[in-house]
Amino acid sequence: MKNISNQAAETKSHVKAVLGPTNTGKTHLAVARMLGHASGMIGLPLRLLAREIYDRVVDKQGNTHVALITGEEKIVPKNARYFICTVESMPVERTVDFLAIDEVQLAADFDRGHVFTDRLLRSRGRQETMLLGSETIRPLIKHLIPDVEFITRPRFSELIYVEPKKLSRLPRRSALITFSTNNVYAYAEMLRRAKGGVAVVMGALSPRTRNAQVELYQNGDVDHVVATDAIGMGLNMDIDHVSFADTSKFDGRTMRDLMPSELAQIAGRAGRYMNNGTFGCLTEGADYQSGLSPEMVYAVENHQFAPLTVLQWRNAYIDFSRAESVIRSLAVVPKRSGLTRTMDKLDLDTFRKLSETTDIKDMLGGPAAVKMLWEVCQIPDFRQVSDDEHAKLCASIYRQISADNGRIKEDWFAEQIKPFKRIQGDIDALSARIAYVRTLTYISNRSGWCENQKYWQSQTRDVEDRLSDALHERLTKRFVSRRTSVLMRELRQKGKLMANIETDGGVYVEDHFIGTIEGFQFKEDEGAFGEDSKILRNAADKTLKEEIKNRAEEFNQAEDGEISLIFGDPLTRSTINWRGIPVGRIMKGTSILTPKALVQPTPVLQGDALNLVQAKLERWLEAHIADVLAPLFALQEAANGAKDEEGNDRISGMARGIAFQMVEKLGTIPRRLIAKDFKEVDSAGRFQIKKLGVWLGATSLYIPALLKPAPAQLRLLLWALFNDQERLPEIPPAGLCTIKVDQKASRVFYEVTGYRVVGENAVRLDMLERLANAAREVSMKGPFPMDPDLMSLVGTSGTDFIEIMKYLGYVTKEYDVAEAAEILAKRKDDKQEKTNEDVNSKAKDKEEDKSSEKTEEVSNEEKSSEKLEDAQAKVDEVKPAEKVVIFSHKPENTRRRPQGKPNQGKKKPFKGKKKHAQKGPMVHKANAPAKKASIDPDSPFAALAGLKDQMKGKK
Repeated sequence: MKNISNQAAETKSHVKAVLGPTNTGKTHLAVARMLGHASGMIGLPLRLLAREIYDRVVDKQGNTHVALITGEEKIVPKNARYFICTVESMPVERTVDFLAIDEVQLAADFDRGHVFTDRLLRSRGRQETMLLGSETIRPLIKHLIPDVEFITRPRFSELIYVEPKKLSRLPRRSALITFSTNNVYAYAEMLRRAKGGVAVVMGALSPRTRNAQVELYQNGDVDHVVATDAIGMGLNMDIDHVSFADTSKFDGRTMRDLMPSELAQIAGRAGRYMNNGTFGCLTEGADYQSGLSPEMVYAVENHQFAPLTVLQWRNAYIDFSRAESVIRSLAVVPKRSGLTRTMDKLDLDTFRKLSETTDIKDMLGGPAAVKMLWEVCQIPDFRQVSDDEHAKLCASIYRQISADNGRIKEDWFAEQIKPFKRIQGDIDALSARIAYVRTLTYISNRSGWCENQKYWQSQTRDVEDRLSDALHERLTKRFVSRRTSVLMRELRQKGKLMANIETDGGVYVEDHFIGTIEGFQFKEDEGAFGEDSKILRNAADKTLKEEIKNRAEEFNQAEDGEISLIFGDPLTRSTINWRGIPVGRIMKGTSILTPKALVQPTPVLQGDALNLVQAKLERWLEAHIADVLAPLFALQEAANGAKDEEGNDRISGMARGIAFQMVEKLGTIPRRLIAKDFKEVDSAGRFQIKKLGVWLGATSLYIPALLKPAPAQLRLLLWALFNDQERLPEIPPAGLCTIKVDQKASRVFYEVTGYRVVGENAVRLDMLERLANAAREVSMKGPFPMDPDLMSLVGTSGTDFIEIMKYLGYVTKEYDVAEAAEILAKRKDDKQEKTNEDVNSKAKDKEEDKSSEKTEEVSNEEKSSEKLEDAQAKVDEVKPAEKVVIFSHKPENTRRRPQGKPNQGKKKPFKGKKKHAQKGPMVHKANAPAKKASIDPDSPFAALAGLKDQMKGKK
């Protein structure tokens, strides 16, 4: 019985070794030969390359006859005839007519070499076997495999060395090679700044991410790729130049220089098919002083390398009877020249550790259990956390598989995969999650290991794909200015770039959004201008200038309704908008009614277009102010001597002076300021003023039309601009009758907004006039109390209302309830007199009914007492402090002047009885008998007085 796998398999298969450098079409030849047989299998060095070949074969044969088998993905149709695999995943127990192994020189690799050596020695097709690789392995194949046919494939194109270049001088379609993740990211960032973007290819990336990055380069979105040596193995890319930033790497054990064959494998990516390729170094790299040595250059250009002397080998015939037997089997040396036992790998170290664990050792009851432990220990350590962590994972899986149900529980899978479903995070975080999920993907694809296997295969694949897509997105976002790359490509192909402007104002250069044109302002996209700013601006400027010119013409022809005045905050920052976009500002002019319009500054609005827009703004603003403030301009024209239809002055005499003052104050003026002048205006002049829309009020002369919200706000804007008022109080909301006054604000501010300041409040002019008129009517019947109807006109009460009434010429005095009732009872009221007559008539009827007189008297006495109490209660409600405020009208010219006025101190003291005044409100206190006024039954004061009289009569 064989116990060592150091001999080549003895079969009737025709073994061919197709050897040659890169770009010789070896893999293409093998695929063609495979499809020429009824069945076949090919082992490839990379999962990514396996997927590429699988897709190519599926296009020719259909997916029902083609299988894909890798460590993390299995697609095996029932009637599969062709198997595309990674070398490690080849189902060598399956018999096929044709079998090929790609890159067989990797049998010398320290990490994976023993797997390639095993396939080289023991895997055969029934009819044909093809070994593909470098010329360096020819002697060992000839030594290890008898009767092999060698086929040499020459390179399709030449590989030429060029002198070192600066990073910024790297030509298009270049690959920059370095050997650490940090260096890859650093060079990628520098190339992004210099060239607009790069793709990134590393072994640490998931296959899906690598594939997406390669596609980014292949489709021309970027012209450069930064990669590790992972690019040198089976990745077919259209590269013209390979530049080495480093020529040494850490191989897992020590830092060492690349061997010529290794460098050639990478450099050979340059030049595809019949196109020549070049290779060299960076001037900034580790070899900047001398570049590559002449010996290295000669070897690479001529494909002449020292042959391999030994292949890595590990015994494939393992004794699974006991754990010790497995270890002993793997410790066997090949005892054959050209082969060397590979160093112990992680799988063997993990097997040793777990087989010595007490609980697992008890589970190893037979060969099947030992073999299962060995298979579990062969799980790849994608996570690369630590050997101990990997051992713990393997132990957990083996315990579940060795349990009664013999399957990994679904709960375990769900718990393991849950933390890695998030696609947020940076490049490093996503890469770490992908590594963890790849381990779970591998486990889910092991036949018979887990419950609901197809579901978890789908779940792990889905999570890995989403994480890989997110990682590709992060890499692209960080290292690719996609627009710059495309623009550079378009510029090379066309010689110029095309710019266009969409109907929504979006500005595009070769379908790339660079900003928005709003009105006459071009707003650049925040990230639009970077390394490609000069290219973009040159392409966009000509189109923008033409668009601005067209817009200026369109603005010049715009209807007034398309342009609007938008009040700003502060008010002096108000703008003139066209179709909702600010195009101009309003500035202080030579007079308050003639402000200036100024175009919003913009770099793209220049020359004739600027002059055209400026002229239109000035015309519109002048027309707008004239329209909104039309009554004020009509008053101004009349004051300036305008004639009516008959040729007469529209306003003349002292009335013209009043009009001038009103225009200066934007249409409102307190009557007190012009009282002396206004007295001299005759009735004709007053009629002329009223005809021009001016209200001649008791407190103000004003134009009611200008108190509406639009004219009021425009008047305030004009006043603020002309008087440089940047900071204004809060503008009164439309519809309020009375507002509280900001004591720090100018009184003119409230006057311009249509309000009159009275004490701590400001009252709208028209409502102040309505109150004056209503109060005048009430006062004609004598003194009166606080009236809710009057208070409602201005929306105030209490001291605020008293202050307003005082401004209108009313004085107040507080009376006791009884005194107030007597005063108010004297108010003249025809309705009340009629009411009293009705009451007397009813009283006379009651006297005639003598049969019920006594009963009614008692009843009336009780009712009168109750009414007296009710009336007293109502009066108490009016004034809780038992004081009643009574208003009396006292014109300003009849009020007593305050002490200390001129000439007052010169009067001699009056001796004797003081005579009653003949004029003014004191006339009501004359000794002449006054006609007793009827009592208003609805007034609590009158009711109280009447009831008191009845009570006195009864006594």
